Amino acid sequence: MAHIKLLNEELPGITGLLNYRPETAKSLLNLAETLLRSESTLTSGERELIASYVSHLNGCHFCHTSHGAAAAAHLQCDLDLIDDIKQNFATTGISPKLRALLNIAAKVQKGGKNVLPEDITLARNEEATDKEIHDTVLIAAAFCMFNRYVDGLGTFAPKENEAYRQMGEMMAFAGYNRPR
Repeated sequence: MAHIKLLNEELPGITGLLNYRPETAKSLLNLAETLLRSESTLTSGERELIASYVSHLNGCHFCHTSHGAAAAAHLQCDLDLIDDIKQNFATTGISPKLRALLNIAAKVQKGGKNVLPEDITLARNEEATDKEIHDTVLIAAAFCMFNRYVDGLGTFAPKENEAYRQMGEMMAFAGYNRPR
């Protein structure tokens, strides 16, 4: 049960919080839509992986699993991807560029000043553009906020990966600004 009385206690994670404050939900959903689904040289699947990875590092089960499910939907792979993220992408065939960007995202999760010039150089050496580096930092920073919002208000989250399949598909293919 959440730390506050939500309008609908059945809605997990951030969904219950968005329902509780629709006036703040609009801006948060617009931010997620822009970061994860707008035009970019990073695919939506790659950006969802960044969001899921940062959420895992923050210990936010709901955000990690829902965005991992969205990444799996975009990448047309099994939900085992969610567990692979927890293992630091041990078996996922991701590009060296994405690995370098995930390294930057992990540094942002610890604190922005942990990103060092050599992290940026490594990403550039793997052909990451300035916009891709910018967007990675912004996704990581935004998901630190989203994760703290969800966990700071003590919302509930289903445990099983399968419980997130439909939610991930909705996020991936209908977006964040969809009618609710």
